[in-house]
Amino acid sequence: MAAPELGLVELLRWCWRQLTSMRTALVLLLLLALAAIPGSVIPQADTNAFEVQRWKDDHPKLTPIYEKLDLFSVFDSVWFSAIYLLLVVSLVGCILPRTRVYWRALRAKPPAAPRNLARLPHHATYAASEGRDEVLAAATRVLRKRRYRVRVDEEAGSVSAENGHLREAGNLLFHLAILVVLGGFAAGSLWGFQGGVVVVQDRGFSNTITQYDDFVPGSMLQVEDLEPFRFELDSFDIEWLETGPRRGMAQKFAANLRYTEEPGGEEKEYALRVNHPLTIGDTDIFLIGHGYAPHITVRDGEGNVVKSGPAVFLPEDQASFRSFGVVKAPGADPQIGLEGLLFPTYMMIDGTPMSIFGDDRNPLISMQAYVGDLGLSEGSQSIYVLDKDKMELLDAEDGGLFRVDLCAAKVNGVENTSCEVSTVELPDGAGSVTFDDITPWVRVQISKTPGKEVALIGVILALIGLLGSLFIRPRRVWVRVRREDGETLVEVGGLERSNGGDATEEIDEIVAQLQGGRGTEKS
Repeated sequence: MAAPELGLVELLRWCWRQLTSMRTALVLLLLLALAAIPGSVIPQADTNAFEVQRWKDDHPKLTPIYEKLDLFSVFDSVWFSAIYLLLVVSLVGCILPRTRVYWRALRAKPPAAPRNLARLPHHATYAASEGRDEVLAAATRVLRKRRYRVRVDEEAGSVSAENGHLREAGNLLFHLAILVVLGGFAAGSLWGFQGGVVVVQDRGFSNTITQYDDFVPGSMLQVEDLEPFRFELDSFDIEWLETGPRRGMAQKFAANLRYTEEPGGEEKEYALRVNHPLTIGDTDIFLIGHGYAPHITVRDGEGNVVKSGPAVFLPEDQASFRSFGVVKAPGADPQIGLEGLLFPTYMMIDGTPMSIFGDDRNPLISMQAYVGDLGLSEGSQSIYVLDKDKMELLDAEDGGLFRVDLCAAKVNGVENTSCEVSTVELPDGAGSVTFDDITPWVRVQISKTPGKEVALIGVILALIGLLGSLFIRPRRVWVRVRREDGETLVEVGGLERSNGGDATEEIDEIVAQLQGGRGTEKS
């Protein structure tokens, strides 16, 4: 006989049972962990837009696929949110019915003793010299001292006891704590924000949306929720490794800030270091990167300054801090664009320009020059990308490749006496380029996560619940006393209610206390 087809109501009920099963909750929790892996491996737009742009430039074929899958913004994607919400629903559906069952189990009395305790996997029998009532009273006191819930059946001459109810409480606490953690993250994504900005030395930043390089607000965030602080980067201190296999790499660095928490407020100082954020109100400021900004002046063919100031170059090699950068001069006619590399400690090795040290001890830029239309009128454009579609590469007078190879006239404001060429004239009277100075920049991440305390509490509760569910052993113990052949016969049996448990030692200790008379001692 074929089974009847499921109606709509039965199908929905079946789907709900599947979704709210513990197995589904564990699968969704695993999927959430797996879904977070791309967010840790692939650069994310809301934490490091620089790395995202660099990744896109290096992988032009994969970029459209990753963009369609929202892999550059994993935690804001539809598929990640779907897993997140399904996990919440599944956990709630698991916790509520199990809590009702657990509450009824707490209020229920221990079950009556089985007829034959000898059939239990853990049991013992002995003859006692005391009377029936004395043994029952002693068994009651012993079990209560061992934190059992006790039920005495004087008519049947038995004592029923059970403990370990906190094991299920640990399970429920663990799953409830996961909800607390998810709620904390949800609060941060709703009422918090995360943004990043590059600040060049001797430049400042005010906490307004327009000054961020990238800004990801929570859906419930209001503009007035931003702390009205301001800071300025006074200097950037780095300790470089001078010897050993990691010579030339940065060991310690600190961004020395001057800041005010509100307009007209007291000015304070703070050395911003990795893992030592500056906290202003509910907002945290983290140091997450650094590099160099050459100060470049571009003049047009008539000698007018059309671009002057620091240009942020992005490190390509963390060991030598060889960096890539772009300079745009839209005020020139025709417009001028420069693209190339910065070598902080320049040296020519076997005909190849290299940076042998991360410190700016002998800075040099080597760039190609373009003239034409920068394409800025066609829409927003990254400051780290030069659109060369409508530009022409300048050639040298001999027809070879023309390069802007310049050393810095100053380094951190101090004259560079070893520099020979800091200015070069562009071919065809297009203008000139001057490498005036070089100063460090830092990238800071500014975030407000109002749910982080809630998430931390959830993690602590989850750990407590997990420990309880792992180490608490639920057991049942029965003691039956009867008179047989003129003596008091005592039977003790136990049942381990968790896998892998062994109640033999527990039964032996209870029997030893009863036989030794310690059970009749008052607590």
